[in-house]
Amino acid sequence: MNRLEVLFQQTEQLQAVLNQERNHKNRAEIIEQVNQLIEKRDENLTDIKPPYTKEEELLGKKLVQLNTEIEQLMQEIFTELKAEIQQVKKQKRTNRKYINPYEKVNSSDAMFLDSKK
Repeated sequence: MNRLEVLFQQTEQLQAVLNQERNHKNRAEIIEQVNQLIEKRDENLTDIKPPYTKEEELLGKKLVQLNTEIEQLMQEIFTELKAEIQQVKKQKRTNRKYINPYEKVNSSDAMFLDSKK
């Protein structure tokens, strides 16, 4: 098997994992699979060195296209995670305000000041 064919197959597997339907329940599993596949790809990338044959150059161009698609899919996951984290932070603030609504109120507005002459 060609050295780039292995990398191409791993890249296709990575794309297939990223194209799976994501929800908050299976997101951690998908991220774990993505990390494992990226580590395998990294090991194979270090073995690939020039000179390249014509077939390898064509396969390399396909790999570049797949990589851009994979980057977009990973960016979508990152954006989803970011939005979910912001939602959780907002929910925590709301819960804190509900438990202690006077937490940030300054008490100096009802204070009596005695001045001596």
